[in-house]
Amino acid sequence: MAGRRVENSRSGTSSTSGEQTLQAGRCPTDELSLTNCAVVSEKESQFEHHVTVRTTPTHKFVFTVKTHQSVVPGTIAFSLPQRKWAGISIGQDVEVTGYNFDKSKQCVGTMIVEIDFLQKKSVDSSPYDSDKMAAEFIQHFNSQAFSVGQQLVFSFCEKLFGLLIKDIEAMDPSILKGNAGSGKKHNIDIGLLLGNSQVVFEKAESSSLTLIGKAKTRESRQSIINPDWNFERMGIGGLDKEFSDIFRRAFASRVFPPDIVEQMGCKHVKGILLFGPPGCGKTLMARQIGKMLNAREPKVVNGPEILNKYVGESEANIRKLFADAEDEQKRLGANSGLHIIIFDEIDAICKQRGSMAGSTGVHDTVVNQLLSKIDGVEQLNNILVIGMTNRPDLIDEALLRPGRLEVKMEIGLPDEKGRVQILNIHTAKMRQFNLLGSDVDVSELAAETKNYSGAELEGLVRAAQSTAMNRHIKASATVEVDLEKAVNLQVHRDDFLASLDNDIKPAFGTNSEDYASYIMNGIIKWGDPVTAVLDDGELLVQQTKNSDRTPLVSVLLEGPPNSGKTALAAKIAEESQFPFIKICSPDKMIGHSEIAKCQAIKKIFEDAYKSQLSCVVVDDIERLLDYVPIGPRFSNLVLQALLVLLKKPPPKGRKLLIIGTTSRKDVLQEMEMLDAFSTTIHIPNISRGEQLVEALEMLGSFQEKERAAIAKAVKSQAVWIGIKKLTMVIEMAVQMDPEYRVSKFLTLLREQGALGSDKHIAI
Repeated sequence: MAGRRVENSRSGTSSTSGEQTLQAGRCPTDELSLTNCAVVSEKESQFEHHVTVRTTPTHKFVFTVKTHQSVVPGTIAFSLPQRKWAGISIGQDVEVTGYNFDKSKQCVGTMIVEIDFLQKKSVDSSPYDSDKMAAEFIQHFNSQAFSVGQQLVFSFCEKLFGLLIKDIEAMDPSILKGNAGSGKKHNIDIGLLLGNSQVVFEKAESSSLTLIGKAKTRESRQSIINPDWNFERMGIGGLDKEFSDIFRRAFASRVFPPDIVEQMGCKHVKGILLFGPPGCGKTLMARQIGKMLNAREPKVVNGPEILNKYVGESEANIRKLFADAEDEQKRLGANSGLHIIIFDEIDAICKQRGSMAGSTGVHDTVVNQLLSKIDGVEQLNNILVIGMTNRPDLIDEALLRPGRLEVKMEIGLPDEKGRVQILNIHTAKMRQFNLLGSDVDVSELAAETKNYSGAELEGLVRAAQSTAMNRHIKASATVEVDLEKAVNLQVHRDDFLASLDNDIKPAFGTNSEDYASYIMNGIIKWGDPVTAVLDDGELLVQQTKNSDRTPLVSVLLEGPPNSGKTALAAKIAEESQFPFIKICSPDKMIGHSEIAKCQAIKKIFEDAYKSQLSCVVVDDIERLLDYVPIGPRFSNLVLQALLVLLKKPPPKGRKLLIIGTTSRKDVLQEMEMLDAFSTTIHIPNISRGEQLVEALEMLGSFQEKERAAIAKAVKSQAVWIGIKKLTMVIEMAVQMDPEYRVSKFLTLLREQGALGSDKHIAI
């Protein structure tokens, strides 16, 4: 079996002797069968090295021949693989002619050989070094003829292997002369194997043979990464760094040449955990990773679907997910394909073991089953498990150790560059069909959508589209589309801005209505103290933005009640223009238990950590602590939670400004909370007559004559009133008739204890 079947027109070269009819026989010994030669009698000396065997008028095969005394004269012996390949039966007459190779054209440069175990009972999982196998093959079959499609048996490491010649590439003739090769390559049907030929082994498709070394399957040298993948085209944007990190950790070892990975003793990563805020692309990314790889179709499972009310069924569902990978690894060993299993909402099935009080233990056994499948006693090396969750803190820590879900990647809110990519993806089709207005600037929209997740940006585009379409709908007795104008439909900049204002608000963004209610009457700059507070606040904002040494900046605004502390805190937060601004206020936690209050405060801070720049206003701290002077009484649980959160620095790359307000600085001093703030700013009351008049002028409720009368009345008296209380007193007074407003205002001030003959009034 040393040649390929050839047609008459492919007879190769001229024969050296005349044609002779011989009878086909069985190879006399197993040793001769392994030589891959046709065997003739010693008397047939006219056939020197190679022969052409004609089995039918149109079919010829080239064999290398050798002689043996046990072969009867007039016969030519073939092994079983040779007879099977050439279609020769025992006793058949065949025409045999001598054959010479043209060494300038028919020497083997590279030969691809498909290999498998000859017998199924001899299958084993031991790795076979294809480099050594190729060297032994060339030594054993040197100077023999080989043909494409030829079958033969090869003995290596005391095992028998069935071989099939898949492809032969001719050697550059200049190499035979000792010169450098020309680089030109061409395939041939029949070739002569030489000592400097190259043999590449390729395991059969369904074979469980494990090959190691460089001279092995082309498949194993193909990249596991699809050559045509492009994440932007797949609909993912703003996650370039995350993809780069995932690729480095999880796929670099799978792309590298397997023999080098084996020499390093490197194990592939078997698990990835993607976590982060909702709508940032975790599920989409996991699905696209499956498309990116040359692997089996990913299995996507929602965590809650695993759970079953019947005993043992939940664990069985886990086993079913891994069954295909187990079966393929048993059959193919290291040559098994990659199986990807994606768990969405993995926290539903992988909660901390022992954490569910009064449970039946179903969750615990499901976690145990999953742990044993990913990295148990019988390890699977052909799997990649991708888990996704919004709550990584709930997942059992054993699942997160190296060897299991060891690559933990936060998929956070996109930055401005990422938002540009995402908006480009979602507006690409409109741009393609000229439905996007020329006034739409994606970069402008990206700048205006701070802290928007990918899902929210997609929702913004949909909202703008619906706004644009609504312009072409006639809403009369019936609803119908104005078809004449609909042809000219375009989504314009105003549609996006309207959707920004009215439709889509970021879950982790700034609730402008929230802090706008605290600055309802604006900031009344009644004197230098107010200006100084705002200037100091601006300095703290700049420090938070620009300083790498202080990612956490906290300030306490303290002063008497009604002095405008909350309004000033809200104003500083608003003017910071941080993407994330939240006010932690007692009025949002009425009726909460201590534990619920701690969880609510903790969630505000955790949300703040997800944004690159955040500001949290902790308003009226003594009310958050449930402080009352009778007793005194306060919530130690909330106090300890606040102390921890006020001192806890944000994650790397994130910056946080905390603004606290209190009317009881002395109480916080006793609770050792003042030390938790970086600095303290005092917010004073109005304490002089000219400050009071300045405030009246800015509020504009009194006429100039009225303000002059009030100024004259308060000139010789001490004043002590907060701006919030002053606003309330003014609004009460202006309800009177104009002639009584001034007297009523002064009376109310005295009743409130804001006016007196003393130089200082303490409240």
